[in-house]
Parts: sequence; C-alpha cells; structure tokens
Amino acid sequence: MKVISYNLRKHRAASELAELVDRHGADVLCLQEADTTGIPDEISGLRLADATARNRLGLAVYFRENTFRAVGVRSLALKKSLHDRVLKPAEERLLGVRLRDIDDGRDVIVASFHAAPLTALNSLRRNQIQAALTSLSELGEGLPILMVGDYNYPVFKENLGQIVRKQGYELTLSDTRTYTRYKFFRGHYDFATSVGFDIARIQTLPQGLSDHLPILVTAEPS
Repeated sequence: MKVISYNLRKHRAASELAELVDRHGADVLCLQEADTTGIPDEISGLRLADATARNRLGLAVYFRENTFRAVGVRSLALKKSLHDRVLKPAEERLLGVRLRDIDDGRDVIVASFHAAPLTALNSLRRNQIQAALTSLSELGEGLPILMVGDYNYPVFKENLGQIVRKQGYELTLSDTRTYTRYKFFRGHYDFATSVGFDIARIQTLPQGLSDHLPILVTAEPS
C-alpha cells in the first residue's frame, strides 16, 4: 500500500495532486489544509472517501476504488488551542477511513491528521495525538491503523515516540525533513504513527507549492 500525505498550505498545492498520484502510484491520498468545498470527487483513479465539513481549511482522504471499498468513516474535533479558538482554522483535526481490500477482504484504517500549530504547546499536541489514536481504534477493534499527516512536532520527538509506544503504536519519520519555510522551524513535521503495519519506507517527495513537502508511505498490514 502506498499512501501520500500532503499539507496543501491553504489549498495552494491542490493543482499538484493528480501528478503526484500518477507518478508514485498512490493507493491512498491524505490531505491537510484543503478547501474541502472545492475538491473533486475523483483524482487520477482515487475516489473521495470523505472530507471534513466544519473547517475553514480541512482534511480529506481518497482511496483507489479498484482496490478498496470504504466501509466506515470518522471525523473528530480534538482539544483546541488558543489559535483554534480565536481564528477557527480547524474544527476537525482527524479524519479516519476504514478500508476493505476488495481482493482479500481484509480491513485497515487510514487517517489524515493535522495537529495544532506551533503556537500551541507540545503537551496539547500530545493530547490530540493520543485522543486521535484512541478514536481510530473504535473504527474497528484490532485492525491495522496508519495515521499520517502534519503533526507540527519538530522537536522532542523521542518523547513523543515513547508516549505513542505506550499506546501500542510506532512513530516513523520520513527520510528527510518535510518543512522548510522558516529556518528555525525546519524539520520533520509530517510523519506516521501506526499499529499492525510494516512500514517499509517513508520518503519525502520534492517540494511543490506548499511549505510542507509531501511524504510517501510504503506499508503493508503485518
């Protein structure tokens, strides 16, 4: 399974999605900061499973419809930062989809996640991550889960890794940094947490119109 995650930077990079899907043969596409009122129902053979509706800039998940069938969806509003309360950029910060492999009948859960911005504390983002993972497990007990997206967590990821491992998950970074806009804040912002998946590789793809670089996750249920 190949999963692309991309923060579109206020939808600016939306025009790049079809080429990304075609070039890398993506099976699932997870978006952050998308204008969900204007996204298409289909992108290069990927079908829109769902998108958040209460966000100024939202989340969306697409899947390859000749490989998977969407059998469940869950969106979630997580604990809010002051930025969220004042500017209201994101009511829902998690969108999870339960996908059934058409050939083998096995279900997996893939989710797009967008943590609170850097103006919030790491402790708030940890709370959001833990709540998101707990919520996803309710889409199907014991199913493999892969949550990708913009975690906004550039430093102290060792501590975060320990915390998610206590929940039974693994944190996996991409091969190079994914955010380059501000020199001081450059680093790995976009990565994955998972359980029940073998992560072969997470590759940072070339930069486009966004300040985030898309990532390509290659993984299989274990």
